Order: sequence, then structure tokens, then C-alpha cells
Amino acid sequence: MNAAKREIKVKRVSSRKRSRDILKTHLTPARKRGGGGGGGEQCPRNWRLSSIMADIKAVEYCSDSEDLFGDYDSILEDSSLLAKLDDAEQNERQRDLQTEAVDQRDFTTLRPSKDGEDILTDSILDGLGDEPFEDLPASQLDFQERVHENAKRSKLQDGDKTSTPFRNSDVDRNTEDKTKRQMKARRSVTDQLKRTMLCNAAAPSEVSRSVVLKEAVVSEEINVAMQAIETVSAQTTDLGPFFGLPTKVKELIYKLRGIKSLYDWQETCLNLDCVHQRKNLIYSLPTSGGKTLVAEILILRELLCRKKDCLFILPYISLVQEKVRGLASFGLELDFMVEEYAGSKGKFPPVKRRNQRSLYIATIEKAHSLVNSLIDTDRLDNLGLLVVDELHMLGDGSRGAVIEMTLAKVLYMSKMTQIIGMSATLGNIKDLQTFLRAENYTNDFRPVQLKEYVKLKDTIYEVDPKDEECFRFSRLLNFKYSSAMQKIDPDHIIALVTEVIPTHSCLVFCPTKKNCENVAGMICKYLKEEFLRHREEEKAVLLRELKDSGNGSVCPVLRRTVPFGLAYHHSGLTSEERKLVEEAYSNGVLCLLTCTSTLAAGVNLPARRVILRSPYVATDFLKRSQYKQMVGRAGRAGIDTEGESILILQDKDRTTAKGLLCAPMENCYSNLMHDEGKGLLSLILSLVGLNIAGSVDQVRDFLCGTLLYVQQKQLCAEKSLWDVVQHCVDQLKEKNLITAAAADAHGESLQVTKLGKATYKGSVDLTHSDELYQDLSRGLEGLLLNSYLHLVYLVTPYDMISQCQPDWMIYFRQFTLLSAAEQKMSGAVGVPESFVARKAAGQTVKKSVNLVAVRRMYLALVLFSLLKETNLWSVADRFQLSRGFIQTLLSSSSAFCSCVLHFTEELEEFWPFKALLTELTRRLSYCVKAELIPLMEVAGVMESRAKQLYNAGYKTLTHLANADPAVLSKTIENLYKKQAVQIVASAKMLLNEKAAALQEEVDDLLMMPTDFPSASQTRLT
Repeated sequence: MNAAKREIKVKRVSSRKRSRDILKTHLTPARKRGGGGGGGEQCPRNWRLSSIMADIKAVEYCSDSEDLFGDYDSILEDSSLLAKLDDAEQNERQRDLQTEAVDQRDFTTLRPSKDGEDILTDSILDGLGDEPFEDLPASQLDFQERVHENAKRSKLQDGDKTSTPFRNSDVDRNTEDKTKRQMKARRSVTDQLKRTMLCNAAAPSEVSRSVVLKEAVVSEEINVAMQAIETVSAQTTDLGPFFGLPTKVKELIYKLRGIKSLYDWQETCLNLDCVHQRKNLIYSLPTSGGKTLVAEILILRELLCRKKDCLFILPYISLVQEKVRGLASFGLELDFMVEEYAGSKGKFPPVKRRNQRSLYIATIEKAHSLVNSLIDTDRLDNLGLLVVDELHMLGDGSRGAVIEMTLAKVLYMSKMTQIIGMSATLGNIKDLQTFLRAENYTNDFRPVQLKEYVKLKDTIYEVDPKDEECFRFSRLLNFKYSSAMQKIDPDHIIALVTEVIPTHSCLVFCPTKKNCENVAGMICKYLKEEFLRHREEEKAVLLRELKDSGNGSVCPVLRRTVPFGLAYHHSGLTSEERKLVEEAYSNGVLCLLTCTSTLAAGVNLPARRVILRSPYVATDFLKRSQYKQMVGRAGRAGIDTEGESILILQDKDRTTAKGLLCAPMENCYSNLMHDEGKGLLSLILSLVGLNIAGSVDQVRDFLCGTLLYVQQKQLCAEKSLWDVVQHCVDQLKEKNLITAAAADAHGESLQVTKLGKATYKGSVDLTHSDELYQDLSRGLEGLLLNSYLHLVYLVTPYDMISQCQPDWMIYFRQFTLLSAAEQKMSGAVGVPESFVARKAAGQTVKKSVNLVAVRRMYLALVLFSLLKETNLWSVADRFQLSRGFIQTLLSSSSAFCSCVLHFTEELEEFWPFKALLTELTRRLSYCVKAELIPLMEVAGVMESRAKQLYNAGYKTLTHLANADPAVLSKTIENLYKKQAVQIVASAKMLLNEKAAALQEEVDDLLMMPTDFPSASQTRLT
């Protein structure tokens, strides 16, 4: 029986002997079972477990020593070893009869070994070698190896002895001696085997046999899966117990996710020939169809079976953190690292691990930097699998260009890396297939049926694309409105939400952030008192946590809406507030969220009913992809039997809405030409810098593998692609980012300058690289070291400057609070006190001043205040800015600080910045008191949670990694068991990651250098 397909269950039984008849199986030889050789049950050749995640009844095994001997092996439920030995002896006897006749004719025989040697003859070894011993326990394998070693030793001893004919008078004596020795050898084999097996059965062990056997099965299953993957063909789809993975993975998915079985489409997708042959794949399904689980199974197979690293690309930091938390437990159980690459986190190049594989979970921008670093260190072939979520974001502006650059580089540089893309349904999926050289799998499956409706006045219509009008009458709203209520809620939102809450959940998508808050407040005014009593205590705890997260402050809107089970969700909330609101909604404490479209693209928060307050996002009409993403949140798998969406329309939008609801899906186009070709410029610079291309011809050769090349007819109508490339090369020369040397067969040779190398390694926007260099150079001339202000100014993101208009009175007030040295530094960067004072007084300023520097300094003052007191609410109040904007500014600054750090590392003249920016990056990433930083490094632990943990005695990462999740969830208020498990797992993973990095450093120090001079080289010198 194949060990990869066996589930083991150890059971103690009575030491009394059992009847042999009931123990005979299809593996017992026919002559032992009786009844002839015909009617025995045959073991199926293709026992398929991967097709269905059904629980298979485990075979019971005995751990006693009672049935270790004779025809039956109770550990294996098999007659394998001793039965094989009997068969071998029978074969030997038959061979003896044949050789006797030969011996009597005085032919040559091999001289026998010394009397009493405890060995097997070659013929018995041959008999035992007829069948593999892969499925034997350790003791029997050990015995087999010793037998083979003895036999080899015997052959070596006899190997240089010449075979000579014996005299006839000696034949009888030799034959008799030979027979005695063979009988003794056979007895010796049987006795030694019994001794070995008995010792194995009786030997004390610190680890229970059940644990050892389970570990052996998992290891064997992985080995079998690896062999199957190596030899897989187009016809073979059965790779092992669970899609080529050990049964333990299936158990973990049930234990950690509660998933017992896969959907049919998931099984079909995992069994596709292209998946088994490691071809690239794009699969498209509606939102909430279960796409991610398929990707995770493929990732686990790559990590465990092929022993290769994997990269999982997600669009947002929140999604990366959620996925890191979710997969950390798998990493601990299955022995691989889970590394976060988001914001300021991530090491370039990643730590090179000898004994463990890594799963890198990264945002779009960090993934590009990671791939660049792997190419630069010639380690890209270690990346076995790259998975892209939301692949349709290739068509999303500058971020789409970064995805395209990343994928194109992997396609061009590595033939070993498989690419899997998860996408929404697209109209031009063929273009993406051509670009990725991928196959496509599409399915319209949804775990919960979705019904789409629109509301016009007081009538609900069902969306029917087959109908000529697109809308089909469904029902009238029967909620009675007073005239006053009709004026406040003309769209009948209150009527629509009270049909489902508080029993079920509801999402209301609004066009603007302010509208989210207004709608939530309006609904609360007309809800009955029974809503206040629903999960009252848990809502009180949520309000306390919101207050703690704001250091005593709570948003007045949330203070009013949370007691009714309502909240709003948009970028104006701090990341901690968003997390608390999301958790409360997921756990049913909140039953309704009013939100912007960003929620639909973020963490998975499904609802029974989804209401679209308007077909607009701000002032822009909804795109079909946005609409599908929003309504896709309707219907919670495992909870609801159906989900429904309602789009509220005005008469003026009716015709446009028909196009939205019934039109085909949109197309996805390359964005390398977006924003005056900024993406293409960045791509060409990195190609030259990474030595992927050294001439214009080689750049063109690379570009033939991009989506831009596939779509050049649509995108390069005015100017040919090659003309565009030449123009970009000329621009890079002008910016002093690349230089051209003498021409060769491929044209002029291109080389990257030091500034160019710093630009692409730091992932700095090309439009700001020269400006950043100038700012840093001026900064070195008079760097202020007794305050963070100067450094904070240098890492304030350029792209945030246009998003804030200074309040001049506040600016002047904060400026006057600076020390004399800080005011002098401000003047040095182009912001004198006189200018700020005149603006605050409302006077005109004749002298020209760089307004970019002025606005940047204003944002730097916001960050400087935040670093000093770490209270986001008070800083937001002081500068009259939304706390959400300040949160965004903080996270953007920490990410940009990390970029500037990598930029300065490539330029020798900026060496002083390395140590300074390393610490500043850490401070900006967390912006809390120093003692809380180790706890906040754990994915999902925000400031208020870190304070709770610290006050409860969990003060370090080691404390948290060794915590009991059950105790933790009881100790920390409003911490659910599942959250506690994820926090502890993330802490353990982070601790392991740090320990492994230190161990790798130790190993490198102790390893013999590869270029160590030999003795001959030393003599020559």
C-alpha cells in the first residue's frame, strides 16, 4: 500500500493472540489466505483522494508486540516481510535442486565463505529484492540495510579469489556443507529479524509511536507528491492525498478556516493539466467565489513539494497584513517562513535561507522591488511561483504599470517561475493570456446566489439583461413615510435597511466620505429602541476600544451610531478605527456599515444586502468593474441562502444605468504609457541597471514580452512603439540616469549612472529623483542633528504636497514654537519666518518663495508634532486636518523614508544618512512609545491592542510568541479566540524569522570561503 495514501491510527489492544484468519488482507499471499488464487480483493490502482475532500475512514493499527512475527505484520497490516522471506526460501530450494545437477557434472562453483558467517546468499537477496521495501517501518529498513551491507562485504572478501574446479571425491562433502550453511543462514535471518522487530516494539521512546507514525506518513506523503510532480504527465491528475499535499494540510484548512470540502470548480481548477504541467494560468470568477483558496493550495504545494520560494502580490497594505496573519499558522505547522513586504517592511534582497522556504506577501510596489533585488543577486530561479491577486489592476494607472513591469521581468528572466493570476471577468482576457503565455479558466460560480435590483422612486425592479428594458418589475415598497421623513430620506434608505437589520447585515455604498457619515447619522434617528438592546454589552466594549485607540477621544458620529449597531467606513478613519469597525462587523456586533467604494476592493466584508446609494463615485459614473465589485459583497457563504443588491437610481440616470448593468465587461489595457510614459521610462532604467538590456535593441527585445507590445496597435496609434522607446532613452540620458558608450553590433551601449542606480533601487519616482538628490546634498551642508525636523522634512513625500493647503495662522503659530536652530534650518530649506508671518497677517509677499518647499515644511511640522507626542487626535485637532489624512501622511512618509534610505545606500556621499534614516523609518512606521514598538511589529497589532498586551504583562515579542491563545483571549478585553490564535502565530513567525536571520549570519561567518587560497596557491606566492 502506498504510504502517501494511508491515514494511521494507533490503538492499544489486548496482548492475547488474535485469529490469523480475520487478519488476512488483500496483501496476504494467496496461498496463505486459502481459497485459491482467484477471488481475492484487489487493491485499486488509482485510488483518488484529491478529487474530493471527503473524510476516509482510518485503518486501525496495533502498537503491541503481539503480531510482530509469523505471516502477519500488525504494524503494516501486511504479511510483507516474513512472507517475502518464505517465498525467497522456496525459490532458493528450487534453485538448489537445479545447481546440484550442475555441481555433479564438475562445473565451476564459487568458493563458499567461512563456516558460521551470518549472511544471506545472493539468491535469497534477489528474492527479497523483487519487491520494494518503501513501506517498511524504520526497524525493518535498518535490518534490510544491514543484510545488504553484510552481503556486499562478503562479495568483496570473495571478489579476488579465483574459482577453481573441485575433485569429484569432494562433491558430496561440499554439497552437505553448503546445505548446512544455507539452513543456518536462513535461521539466522529469521532470528535476527525477530530480535530486531521485538526490540523495536519493546524499546522505550520519549515520543509516542502514534506521533512518530503520523510524522512519517506526512513526510512520506510529501516525498510521494514530489516524485509525482517530477514525473507528472498530461494524463495524470492525481498527485497525492490532497492535491499533491499531505493530509495534514487538509486538516489545517479545516482547523484554521473551517473549510471541510472544496467547491467543484476549485477541484476542477486544481486538476487542470496546465496546473500539473506548471504552465501559467489566469482564472476568472465573480467576487466571493473562493479564488484565493486555490492560490493558497498551489503556494503550499510549491513550498512543501518543490521546495521553492513563493511571492503573493496583493493590492493593499491591509490585505497583505490580513494574509500574513492568516498564513502564519500554516507556516509554523508546515515549517516555512511568511514574510511581510508592505509599507516600510521588507528586506532587499531577502534573507537567503538554506533550510527553509519563504512565502513573500507583498504590495504591488514592494513586489517589484523584491523581484529587482532577486534579479540583481541572481536568485530569481529560487522563486518557484508568483501569484497576483486582482490581475485586472494591470489597467489601473501607475500601479498597473508596476504590475506589468514585475511580470514582464519574471517572464523574461526565469523559465522556472510559474505565474498564476486571479482576475475579475474581462472583455479582452485573450490579451492578458498572450502577454503571460497563460491558459485561462473561467467560471461564473458564486457560493450564494446573487439577485440584482434597481430602485426607481418607490418601485423595485429586478435586473434582467435578456429583457429589452433590462429591468423587470419586482415589488413596491410598503414602508410608510411621514412627510417630514420623506424630505429627510427621499431615497427610502431607511425602509431598505430595516428590512434586513439587525438580524442580517447590510452595506450601504455612498459616493463621498461625508455622505457616509450623514447617511449613518440619518438612519439612527429613525431606528427603534430594540436596536439599542441588540448585543448591547459588546457595543459598549467597542466604544471603549474606540476611545482607547483615540487616547480618550471618540468620533462624535461613531459615538452616536455604534449603540444602534451602525458605523461608517472610509479613509477618514485611522487604521486602528477601521480595524476595530471591521472586526465588530465581521463578528455581528455591528449590523450595518455606510462606506465608500474602497471597502469593496479591500478586506472581505460580505453582507446579506448591498445598497448602492448612487451610481456615482464622487462625480464620476460607476464603471462596470466597480459595480460588480460592490454588488459582489452580497451573500455570505455558509450563512445566507442568497444575497441581493439594490442600486438606487434617479430618472435622469436610467438610460446610463442600463449600459452599466447590461453592457459587456470592460477591457484591460497596458499602462506603461500612462502619465507621459512614466512607467516605460522607469522600466527602461531598471532594465539597463539590472543588466537585462545593454542596448536599445535589447530593450526592444524585452518589450516584445510586455502587454504594451501585445496592444501596441491600440496604444501606439500616433507614434510607433520603437520611436517611443528611443524617445525614452533620450530622456533618461538628459536626466543623467543612463549614459551611452561607443556603438557595437547591437547599437550604442547603455550604462546606468550612480544616480540612475540609486533611483531604481530606491523605487524613487523619476520626476523627483534629481530633486531628492539636490535636497539631500543641501541637507548635508547643514544637517540639524539635535532635532528630527530636518530629517522629517527630507522624507516628507513629494506626492502628498498637493493634497494639503496650509492654514497660515496655524502655520505661524507652530513655527514660533520651534527652537532657534529649527527656525534657522527652515530658512535654509527656503521657508523663512518672515514669509510665514506675512502670509498669516494677510499681507502680500513680493519676494518669490518656492511654494513647494513651503507646503512640504507644513507637512513636516505635522509629522514632527506627531513624533513628539504620538497622539494622532490632538495633532489632527491642532492642524485642523482629518485624522484619516494624517494617518495616510504618516504611512506614506514611513514608506518614502524606506525608499530614501535605499536611495542613499547607493551613493557614497550620503553615507551619514544610513544610520539616521534607519531609526527614523522605524519611528515613523509605528509612531508610538518605544516600549510598544516590538509588539506592534506583529501583523495586526495596533496601538491600543499593544497597550492592552503591555499592561497585561506581554511586553516583548518573546512573551507574545509563548502566550497561550486561550489565556490571551480571556485576559485581553474583546479579543476573540481566532484573533488571539492569529496574533500568537504571527509573533512566533516573526520571532522565527529574526532567529533564522541571525543563524544564517552565524553560518556565513563560520563557513569556509569559496575563494580560500589552496596550499599550491600559497606556495606559488
